[in-house]
Amino acid sequence: MSSKNAPAVIHSDDIDDIDNDDNVDIVDDAAPDRESKSLLPALKPASSLVPYEPAGLPVPAGGLGTLDAFLRAAERAPMLSAEEERSLAIDLRDHDDLAAAQKLVLSHLRLVVSIARGYLGYGLPYADLIQEGNIGLMKAIRRYDPDRGARLMTFAQHWIRSEIQEYIIRNWRIVKLATTKNQRKLFFNLRQLKEDSQAALTHNEAERIALTLDVKPKEVLDMEERMYGQEASLDAPSDADSDENYSPSDWLTRKSDEPEAMLEEEDKQRLEGEGLQKALASLDPRSRRVIEARYLNVDAEGNAKPVTLQALAKEFNISAERVRQIEKLAIKKMHGELAGEDPF
Repeated sequence: MSSKNAPAVIHSDDIDDIDNDDNVDIVDDAAPDRESKSLLPALKPASSLVPYEPAGLPVPAGGLGTLDAFLRAAERAPMLSAEEERSLAIDLRDHDDLAAAQKLVLSHLRLVVSIARGYLGYGLPYADLIQEGNIGLMKAIRRYDPDRGARLMTFAQHWIRSEIQEYIIRNWRIVKLATTKNQRKLFFNLRQLKEDSQAALTHNEAERIALTLDVKPKEVLDMEERMYGQEASLDAPSDADSDENYSPSDWLTRKSDEPEAMLEEEDKQRLEGEGLQKALASLDPRSRRVIEARYLNVDAEGNAKPVTLQALAKEFNISAERVRQIEKLAIKKMHGELAGEDPF
C-alpha cells in the first residue's frame, strides 16, 4: 500500500479525544430524515437542548437549554382533548400546518420522556434516548391518520420505541465490540488497513497493522474476529431470503433500570426486561444457548466475546450452517413473542 493512498489512521490521542468528547457520534448510519429534523427539538449528548434549523420548530427560537429544562417543559406542556388533537392532525395532513405539528409534538413530549426512561438500563445518555424518541414521535405525527379512530398517543408509541431500539442496537453493538482504547483504535482503523476487506488477515498482515497502530498482533486478530466473524449482525435482517426481514432491533424491548457490568450473570440483569426475558424463555434450550453465546457472551474483563458458529457446531455436533439457521429461526421466534406493539 503506497503512502499516497494510505488511509488516515486514528491514533491513541484521537481516541482519548473521542472518549472525552460527548458530542462525537461513533455511529451515523441511520440519521433522521430532513422532514423530521425540520420540526423536532434537538437534544445534544451534552444534555443541552437546541432547536433544529430551519424555522417552524416546536420549541422557542432560543431553545430550552439543559435536559432538566426540557423535562420540565415536557411536563408543563398542555394535553390535548380528542377533538383538539383530531383538528390539529387534520390541519397538518391537509394543509401542512407547522403550527399544528408544533402543538402535537409539544403535547406528546412527556410520552417520549416516559418511554425513553424505560431504556436507561443500557447505559446510553438519557438525552440521546429522548432525542431518538422525538424523531420517532415526529415520524408518527407525519403518518398519523385521525380518521382511523385511534388516539395519537396510541399510534406514536410504536414509532417512538422503534427509533430508540434502533439507536440502542447500533450503539450497544459498538460498545460491546470495542471497550478498551486499543479495541476502539482497531475498530476505527481495521477496515481501512486491511489490504483485502473480504479476506481473513494473514499473520504477516496482522503484524503490519499491529505495528502501524502500536498494538499486539493478537489484538488485531481478535478484533477481526469480532467485526467479521459474526455472520449474523445484530442490526442486519435475520434472513435476507425471506419476505419478512426481521432484525434483532425488532425484538429488543424495554428493560429494567439496572445498568450492571456485562459479565455473563450480571448481563442477565441488563436484559431483565419482561419482553426480552419472555422471548428468551420461549426458546428451546439449544436455541437459547445459541443466542446467548452469539450475542451475550463476554470474557472475564467484560468485553464482548461472541462464540463462533464453528465452536457451537462442534458443541452440538452439527454443521455451522445448521447453527446459523437455528440462530435466525430463534431471532424470528423472539420477534413473534414480542410482536403486538404496533397498534395497526
